Amino acid sequence: MIMFIDDYRCVHSVGPICRVLGIAPSTFYSFKAVERNPALASDRARQDRLDMAAIKQVFGGSRGRYGARKVWHQLRREGHDIARCTVERLMKAMGLQGVVRGKKVITTNPDAAQPCPQDKVNRAFIAQMPNQLWVLDFTYVSSWKSMVYVAFVIDGDVTVTACE
Repeated sequence: MIMFIDDYRCVHSVGPICRVLGIAPSTFYSFKAVERNPALASDRARQDRLDMAAIKQVFGGSRGRYGARKVWHQLRREGHDIARCTVERLMKAMGLQGVVRGKKVITTNPDAAQPCPQDKVNRAFIAQMPNQLWVLDFTYVSSWKSMVYVAFVIDGDVTVTACE
């Protein structure tokens, strides 16, 4: 948002842009002040900048393999006093993610040649009496041994209308 405001502040002033975006103009001005003078940043922001540099170094040293837990362990071994949740937060902010083991489980391979089934009730899951509309759903649940298929079958909502 700050970049957007900075790009369009010569066309429109900062106040109207911030009003439309729903942020206070002081947010923009304080960000720009910190950009000009990094000493004005909060203690957490300054510490985050230092921690980000250390995280990048460890992550690069692992050739992009380490996740947040291993990066945290390596930083602790190197003497950095940093919390694991902080490493997770900063890695997420920097867009860093370690290698994920295993294959992604593909549960559905739709056949593009087959037509999609029609919605017979037009998303109105309402029945006038029991046993008129049944709703079915199934899903896959991962267990220790393999994937388990779970099916749910319930009777549709029954609406009772008063007789006049």
